[in-house]
Amino acid sequence: MAIFSYRARNAAGDAVSGTLVADTPVAAARMLDERSLLPVEVTEVNADRSVFTGGARRISASKIGVTYEQLADLLRAGVPALRALSVLSKQAASPALARVLREVHDDVAGGDTLADALDHHPHAFAQLHVSMVRAGEKGGFLEDVLHRLSQFVARQDELKNKFIGSMIYPCVLLLGGVGAVTTLMVFVVPRIRGMLEDQDLPVATKIVFALSDVLQHHYLGLLIGIAAVVFSVWGFFQSAAGRRIFARLQLRTAGIGKIYTMVALCRFCRIFGTMLANGIPILQALRISKDSAGNVILSEAVEQAAESVSKGEPLAAPLTASKVFPPAIMDMIAVAEESNTLEKVLVEIADTQEARTARQIDLFVRMLEPLMLLLMGCMVMFIAIALLLPIMQLATKGLR
Repeated sequence: MAIFSYRARNAAGDAVSGTLVADTPVAAARMLDERSLLPVEVTEVNADRSVFTGGARRISASKIGVTYEQLADLLRAGVPALRALSVLSKQAASPALARVLREVHDDVAGGDTLADALDHHPHAFAQLHVSMVRAGEKGGFLEDVLHRLSQFVARQDELKNKFIGSMIYPCVLLLGGVGAVTTLMVFVVPRIRGMLEDQDLPVATKIVFALSDVLQHHYLGLLIGIAAVVFSVWGFFQSAAGRRIFARLQLRTAGIGKIYTMVALCRFCRIFGTMLANGIPILQALRISKDSAGNVILSEAVEQAAESVSKGEPLAAPLTASKVFPPAIMDMIAVAEESNTLEKVLVEIADTQEARTARQIDLFVRMLEPLMLLLMGCMVMFIAIALLLPIMQLATKGLR
């Protein structure tokens, strides 16, 4: 099924336009004829393609989370899966999501499981979600998995939006500072330079003049150089060695590293605890949830823990040995294992640590704002001093 936009004329000869869903352009034209409309133009709307890349457009996490919740409610109410998917596709909040849900419906109608149908759309449904849905289908608790997935997606989306919203002001400060310095270098410094070049200039002044030359006359080369560096670094981080280095930087970078580590661990604990609460065996739950952290080093630590558990060892020991999980969290997991309340404690850890992480993000952003102002002030002060030093030298020579 596809979405087609059309322009047509009705029986009175008036122009009519709109969209409809059909298998082919011929079928769309036939539907218009059944409505007593004369087709003028029928074109397929690529609702799920990115304007910039031409690839599949990602659907927002908030819309996916709402879809999980609505599907869970319909299944609990006894609505068959195919009927539920059909209803959701008609009520979807965006054309891209509507098209994806129609294709999922068609795949399920063709004999695929829901998990396999979702797996055909990686731009919409994360691999972790597909694995959880597959486990829910096999275990007979699909509605619970979908409900918990919706809560998980909503929490992650809220934390992400909170961080992005908090970073808007510092980014505006940074852009303002760069704009102010660029304006000084391009328009102010050249006007003063002509009066100062005939004397022996201080090093700071020479640096400012050199930067001004680059921004005025070699900006294209500068942009190409920056782009080359960015693409080179990005390409390196796509390699196996680069991914490990980037993963290590994510965990150990001063300030941000601790916040990132806690966000990743909260995500892992919530997913792992959710699957255990739904009756998924611990080994299967570990192997499904290991990628939820989004970090290669954390995933390897969880994989090693799964191997140890398969040999009959407790979970806490290998996770502690990895030195990635904080000792306080490991103590809680160890106690929970002994008291057979691991699934409950993992979710409680996620709830508690997410609240603490949110406060740490607020504190980090509040510290970042004055640092940005200080950085901007230092840049402007350096330029001012570099220009004032030769002027003061001229004034001193004049007095002599």
